[in-house]
Amino acid sequence: MTIPAAAADAATSTQARRSRRPHRAWSVAAVILGALVAAAGFRSSTGALLEPLESEFGWSRATTSGAVTANLVIYGITAPFAAALMERFGLRRVVSLALVLVAIGSGLTTVMTSPWQLWLLWGVFVGVGAGAMALVLGAIVANRWFVESRRGLVTGIFSAAGAAGQLVFLPGIAALAAGPGWRYAALVVTGAALLLVPLVLLVVRDRPVDLGLRPFGAQPGDVLDEPATRHTGSQVGPAALAVRTLRESMRSRTFWILFGTFWICGWSTNGLIGTHFIPAAHDHGMPQTTAAGLLALVGVFDLVGTIASGWLTDKVDPRLLLCGYYGFRGLALLFVPALLGPEIHPNLFIFIVFYGLDWVATVPPTIALCRRHFGVARSGVVFGWVFAAHMVGAGVAASYAGWVRQSTGDYFTAWLTAGGLCLFAALACLAISKSPELGSWNAEGEDAEVGAVA
Repeated sequence: MTIPAAAADAATSTQARRSRRPHRAWSVAAVILGALVAAAGFRSSTGALLEPLESEFGWSRATTSGAVTANLVIYGITAPFAAALMERFGLRRVVSLALVLVAIGSGLTTVMTSPWQLWLLWGVFVGVGAGAMALVLGAIVANRWFVESRRGLVTGIFSAAGAAGQLVFLPGIAALAAGPGWRYAALVVTGAALLLVPLVLLVVRDRPVDLGLRPFGAQPGDVLDEPATRHTGSQVGPAALAVRTLRESMRSRTFWILFGTFWICGWSTNGLIGTHFIPAAHDHGMPQTTAAGLLALVGVFDLVGTIASGWLTDKVDPRLLLCGYYGFRGLALLFVPALLGPEIHPNLFIFIVFYGLDWVATVPPTIALCRRHFGVARSGVVFGWVFAAHMVGAGVAASYAGWVRQSTGDYFTAWLTAGGLCLFAALACLAISKSPELGSWNAEGEDAEVGAVA
């Protein structure tokens, strides 16, 4: 059958116009980036609210730190199950429900009267909601909507959302807590979460194939990884998928190294600096709003550092990057006790810049190693478990540092402990094997879960 020339020209013109439009992957990525920014802001706001809560209710630092610990641990443990839920029920449903949970948890804190209510609302509601929108979400979207050669940079951008969350939310939350009151700050979090729900429902789709598209960067005839082509895990419950993936991953030495080093990463970032930097700086005479501004500045430089780390991950051995990141972080933490004071001086500013560049620069190479050793199809859930270790480490650090402060009157021991752990993590990363240890398992999974898009 011969196609009329006019019809052929019209079809060609339509395809040309479509090719000039931005790929839908960037719209999905933009909304997911917004959700990740908000989730990071929701979680990091707890550090600015510790002292206002203690002042109003007379609660101890151990009590409020315990609630933060519950938040961090549940936030982390949620990640692998959220990844499995996304495989089963889709991104839109899981992310929308997560935003609603955050809104409920934050909103109800305004009427709480007892510590157990703080633990329930911060720990369970905000912890589960924010945890379902953690870095695992960014890893899944990068795997599904972008080809392998673009994933490192995209993962770096998603990872930087944590910094942006601090940058956008933390100074405002601290100012509201110091001015009108912490309840206004909690209501801002509630409103921001609810505003994102319709955007997620309207824009986000699970996979490019749902719209008849290829992942961004794919060419006609390319063989594509499973996450980009069709749904998986539909015959396996989310909990069973998460647990089975953990059981299989535990046979790998690399998994345990990534698990342990990311535990230390969480200890030295969200758990210690993210939770206790503002109170520690205030102990040395610095106003809370100034300390919150410095923590937000960490977020500014983290945007640069994490995106750069994503770019480097596409070009440099991820093991060497992790070794450098943890090593320099450990050395920086050892100097913190000598840097804090009532005013911002040059050495403290240098620390803020350096620590910001290194804050979550560990994420892109860690995700890359999960893909390399466990396959693209499983990497989201595997990274979910590694990320769970990150937040459990953060939770332990939040309680440990609070206990150190209450027992000794300062954070000196907490800073030295974190520095030593980071130096140990730097050495441990050198023991990660260059090629996958579970070659047969990895290959079997990949062969079974690769599809071609014509």
